[in-house]
Amino acid sequence: MHGGLSDQVSDALVILGAAGIVIPLFARFRITPIIGFILVGVLVGPAGLGSLTDQAPWLYYITITDREAIAPFAEFGIILLLFTIGLELSFKRLWEMRALVFGVGAAELIGSGLIIGLALFAMGQNAAGALGLGLALALSSTALVLPISGTTSQVGRSALAMLLFEDVAIVPIIFMLGALAPYASADGVEGLMTTVWMGAAVIAAMLVLGRFILPKLFGQAARTKSPELFLAASLLVVIVASLATSAVGLSPIVGALIAGLLIAETEYRSEVEVITEPFKGLALGVFLITVGMQIDLAVIADNWVSLVTAVIGVVVVKTIVTGALLKISGARTGTSAEAGLLMSSPSETTLIVLTAAAEAALIQPETAAFWTIVTAIGLTITPILARVGHDVSRRIELKQHDQPDEVPEDEPRTIVIGFGRVGRLVADMLKTHKQPFLCVDSDIDCVAGGRREGYPIIFGDVARPEMVDRLKLGHARALIITMDEPVLANAVVKRVRGWVPDLPIIARARDVDHAAELYRAGATDAVPETLESSLQLSEAVLVDLGVPMGPVIASIHDKRDQYRRQIMESGGLTEKPTLKTQTLRDSAPGATPAEA
Repeated sequence: MHGGLSDQVSDALVILGAAGIVIPLFARFRITPIIGFILVGVLVGPAGLGSLTDQAPWLYYITITDREAIAPFAEFGIILLLFTIGLELSFKRLWEMRALVFGVGAAELIGSGLIIGLALFAMGQNAAGALGLGLALALSSTALVLPISGTTSQVGRSALAMLLFEDVAIVPIIFMLGALAPYASADGVEGLMTTVWMGAAVIAAMLVLGRFILPKLFGQAARTKSPELFLAASLLVVIVASLATSAVGLSPIVGALIAGLLIAETEYRSEVEVITEPFKGLALGVFLITVGMQIDLAVIADNWVSLVTAVIGVVVVKTIVTGALLKISGARTGTSAEAGLLMSSPSETTLIVLTAAAEAALIQPETAAFWTIVTAIGLTITPILARVGHDVSRRIELKQHDQPDEVPEDEPRTIVIGFGRVGRLVADMLKTHKQPFLCVDSDIDCVAGGRREGYPIIFGDVARPEMVDRLKLGHARALIITMDEPVLANAVVKRVRGWVPDLPIIARARDVDHAAELYRAGATDAVPETLESSLQLSEAVLVDLGVPMGPVIASIHDKRDQYRRQIMESGGLTEKPTLKTQTLRDSAPGATPAEA
């Protein structure tokens, strides 16, 4: 009915249209676009509107009827994702993670695989098929987990370590399944050993050659000052590295990861990361659409009990195994629980292993189709599991610290709520000017890090009224609120103002409108981030243009006071700051609210 080229053009239009709708729409409601792309795949795939093209030919132009046609683009998206993960790492950091990668990572994959496999064997699946299914379902999604968790938090580092081992283990798993096939011969073992030594040789060659070639390649591209050439060089490196590892039987994502690690050791890392980011996001969206196309709502409706049972079983087993192993390795309970839930869904590579198991006749095609749908459902709910895991972790941490740290009984001090980047800067300035202070934060990692660096900081969640009461604000010199949670900040200001009418309250505001809300709630000073950054930019420009520093600072102060009066008026306030507030401001660090 339609030519091959027109099919590709139509599919491309559907994908680009989905990206143009899903990303801004879901961002507007602060929902991860991961779910949006998967839902688009369900809607426009062969089991959705694509099944109606015979009755309504016009649907052809807004659907994708051949999931295999866009599969290569989805694979390229995963390759780019692993490449950017490599850019965020370093060989030193990988070496530091070796215990997690080859210890917890190996134990998680083998432990989860054996438990799931034993359960399937007990339900009647043959031994080889149960082992293949167990290992397939034990894999977790690199494509979804790392964009959600990042690689810098404790949860992200733990997830990254386990995912790195899984990515390396894919090839041995597939070879093992081939060796277990009823018609397999000794060639399977011999092929695995050949892949191992050839793969090691290729990786070693990449590590050696990359250190000499990549700086020269990107240096030449940088001299041309052509973004297009820089992008072409980046994609060339990714593709060549992936093809090299694929040629010897390894996964292409191994080559992409190594290419990222090599570039991360050069001075061009940041530029490469920025220039490839849009392509990674779009290609990942294509992959997620292909995941959604695996979901047939009619099949789910007919088999929903067994499918839900299977999804729950896989999620529970992997959560328990992963969480327990991380706890044994020394992670906190909250981190273990969050990482366990985050890693509990099957993976995009599960689909590859299922295909290999079916081709090796270890499982029936119907069995592979059933677990394919389970995998697609698991991938779909991964963002939800991540959110649940985060909430569970927070509850565990709060329960373990149900009695917040006691507030020291000494001289009156300034209380700083929030110890992020803004709160830390405020604390540094207070310390510089020898002003006594105490910081409060509900992130136990943040509290532990601050204590190691010598900051006076306690653990506590000001969302709980009893925590605010424990701060003894009636004896405080001032309260500074730096957290980026507008609703909670407003609530704290209102509660404290009703309790301590004369306490100076200086609050960080997201924008001018939020500042007005804080003034209405009772803040003494509300500092909008957008206003302060504009004033600081103006100051820098005027000084660089040669205007004397004195007049510049005076004009910046005048402009700040002018805007402050306008914001207070919009917040329904007209009175001047109290003498106590003005004195505090004059003696505060930097003598301006900019640092607050």
